[in-house]
Amino acid sequence: MRNDTANKNARLEARITPDIHALIKRAAELQGRTLSDFVVSAARDAAIQTIEQTEVINLSQEDQIRFAEALISPAPLAPAMERAMEAHKKLVGSFE
Repeated sequence: MRNDTANKNARLEARITPDIHALIKRAAELQGRTLSDFVVSAARDAAIQTIEQTEVINLSQEDQIRFAEALISPAPLAPAMERAMEAHKKLVGSFE
């Protein structure tokens, strides 16, 4: 028997005040959507926005250029980092 989770739906329930219910219902009607479709779409959009705000770093064009230049031509290693790399190489071998 095949376990196909792609065709299954999860259920979400929420308790809301009558005022909020009326507000959401009116917005859904204005868009010509069902209440469920409106709520799911709004929740999905909010989830995506939250994740993007948390996980995506947006850089100005100037910052993008500085970042790319740092990757292409990195600054020389500090003496302490050179010593740490040598100590690591002696301890566990080359990491290249």
